Amino acid sequence: MIDYIKGTVTRVTPTFLIIETGGIGYYINISLNTYTKLEGKTEFRILIHEVIREDAHQLFGFADKEERDIFRLLISVSGVGASTARMMISSLNPEEIEKAVIGSDVNTLKSVKGIGLKTAERIIVDLKDKVGKQSGTGEIFALADNTRREEALSALVMLGFARGAVLKTLDRIVREEKNLTVEEIIKRALKNL
Repeated sequence: MIDYIKGTVTRVTPTFLIIETGGIGYYINISLNTYTKLEGKTEFRILIHEVIREDAHQLFGFADKEERDIFRLLISVSGVGASTARMMISSLNPEEIEKAVIGSDVNTLKSVKGIGLKTAERIIVDLKDKVGKQSGTGEIFALADNTRREEALSALVMLGFARGAVLKTLDRIVREEKNLTVEEIIKRALKNL
């Protein structure tokens, strides 16, 4: 099994890259998160997950261990294949997926193309215990602030702000100060958006 490939990046697109090492060019499927970390680099060490099927051998590449770990957790869920997992980590970063799973946030998972209600629920049920133990960031999401965060999120999205940007801002605010009211969270978020 291949753990990583280190070599010269000869081509990179938002969905795949070709990395040459030892005179061989490897076609590696990547997520948008990895793509943004690869831009402008000519030499790179990319972590690999191999998918070997009867009809295909595929390589999936990741810029960091967290992304590969969440990918591997996602494909362990029945009904979630490698392509769906890649779509999820392209739409949400690993931290957002962990928060959605730990916080039982079905709507965030359903916002990914190809993920329906049943699949989102299955992901949450199957991974809730695994994500909390693996990430080490579970204490952030176990807080009672989750309902205040959700109320603030709902209000800001209704005001027309992009959900992804709002989530990142709210998470930072809640992490920095845990005892804010919904109004205080919204006011701080408005200053940062």
